This record gives sequence, C-alpha cells and structure tokens, in this order.
Amino acid sequence: MWKYFGFTTLLALVGIGAGFFIDGWAGIYLITILALLEVSLSFDNAVVNAKILADMDKIWQRRFLTWGIIIAVFGMRFLFPILIVAIVAHWGVVETIKIALYHPEQYHQALLHSEKMIYAFGGAFLWMVFSDFLIGEKHIRWIKPVERYAEKLGSIKSSSLMVAMLIGIIITYYSKSYQIAIAYFLGILSYSILHSLNHYFSTLSVKNGLMGLIYLEVLDASFSFDGVIGAFAITSNIFIIMLGLGIGALYVRSLTIWMVEEGVLEEFPYLEHGAHYAIGTLATIMLLKIFFEIGEMVTGTLGLLLLGIAFIHSYIVTHRRKRARLQQGKGGKE
Repeated sequence: MWKYFGFTTLLALVGIGAGFFIDGWAGIYLITILALLEVSLSFDNAVVNAKILADMDKIWQRRFLTWGIIIAVFGMRFLFPILIVAIVAHWGVVETIKIALYHPEQYHQALLHSEKMIYAFGGAFLWMVFSDFLIGEKHIRWIKPVERYAEKLGSIKSSSLMVAMLIGIIITYYSKSYQIAIAYFLGILSYSILHSLNHYFSTLSVKNGLMGLIYLEVLDASFSFDGVIGAFAITSNIFIIMLGLGIGALYVRSLTIWMVEEGVLEEFPYLEHGAHYAIGTLATIMLLKIFFEIGEMVTGTLGLLLLGIAFIHSYIVTHRRKRARLQQGKGGKE
C-alpha cells in the first residue's frame, strides 16, 4: 500500500505541519476534518476516475498524477472558486484573491451568493455523467429492473439530453433566475462538448489523452464544489481550506491509481454501478440545494452507503462464483 499512498501520506504530513504553523493544534484538527470531508464526498469520484483512467495510455495516467494533482489542489480548490466569485461579484481576480486572503468572511459571503449557480452547473454536469451511464448498454447489471428499463429508454436518440433539458426547464421555472438557468445549461453544454471530443479523439486512436485528462479535471471540479462551499462552515481560513481539501484530493488520486493497477473494479464489478448511483444522488442533492438547505454530511453519507452496498454485493457475488468454480473443478477431477 506504501507504493500508492506513501508519497501522498508524506505530502499530507507536510500539509498538516503547515497547518500547525498557521493555526496551531486547531489548524491540524481542521485540516484533518476537511480532508476526511473531501474523501467522503469524492470517493465515488475515485471509482469513476479509475474506470476512465484504465483506458488511458500510461503516459496520461502519470500526467493525471503530476499535472492532475497541481490542478486539483491549486486549480480546483483555490483558483476556480476565486474565478467564480470574481465573475459573479464583478471583482478583479487579483482583488478577489486579496479579499480571500485578508477578508475571508467577505469572500465567504460572495461565494455563498454564487453557490446556487455553482450547484446548478455542477449538478447538471454530474447528472449527465449519471444518466449517460444509466441508459448505456452494460455487460453487467446491478439493479436489473431499473437498468433494463433505462437501457430501453437509451434506445431513443438523445433521451439523456432530453431528460436533462426537462429538468433544466423545471429548475428555471421555479428558481425564476436566468443566472441559474445559464449555469445549468452551461453544465450540460460543457459535458456534451467534452464527451463528444473525447469520443472523437478515441475513434482516432488517441486513446483518451488530453481530452480524457480535461474531462477528469472537470469531473473533479464538479465534485469539489460541495466541499469548497461546505468547508466555510468549518473554517474561513482559505489556506486551511486549501490544505485540507487538497490533502483529501491527493488521497482520492491515490485511490484511483490503486484501483487501476490492482484491478479492483474487475474484482468488485458493482463498484462502478454504486459510484454512478452515488453521483446521481450527489447531482440530485446539488440541484435541490438551489431551493433547500442540505448538509454535506448527508451527501457524503449517502454516497458512502451506496458504495458500501455495491462493495458488499460485489464481494458476495465474486465469492460465490469462485466457490462454484472450485466445486466444478473438484467435480471434474472426480
């Protein structure tokens, strides 16, 4: 396990040490809580990333670990929220960074002001990820009645997009906000563009290279929104937030590589299904957050519960198959 989590653990210790210099023992405690929050919210992200990464060339897998870590920690957990706040609040990027560093409460309020648009974009993107998986043809089905019916629906061209558009119209009607509507349909557009380009480059034998990496980073961003906004309920210190969520993101990356190289998804065939159902749950909660207050603990718990059920079911089925093969082997020898 050191091969996969050793370097991440060393970086985590460095980050925790930095937290001690920032805010003493309180800094260590807050960073630990934020890291656990990030992992609980993004564990399903690791499973989906592993499925995508398994089809990528080795060089792009390495770039996912190097470039991807930099983008995940500094880009998605620090710069991306700042960019969103700058656009919504009509501030300059440099001004927004100064406010985040020296007036975190003001930055927090600006982030809260834009949270509904963030939830609309992230919820739409993740809903497309879930619905495309659900209606797609599968070699293995988990919840068979649901997935058979969904696959029949998938035979209708653009059915996933039509459902997403209908949801967007309902959200627009009840929110009565053109900003939320724009954010939601931008989420759908972003997914459609990335998905189409990824498919196009894959057919040209450029196996999920740059486009695959971009898709993974946008997917990671969609997962990180909930954690970034929820982190301010724990602390307003932007450095503590970045360190805590960054450490969590590092462990999610390591989990992804571990799953790819150890063939975890082959050993536990329903994990991918559980992860996508967790993504569907997260997308639904993010869209509901436009209208209602729902705690991050609810989101994380539901996601881990679905993954736990998928893991246990996979283990039971795999164990039964192995036992059946052993019995057949014994019968053949007799």
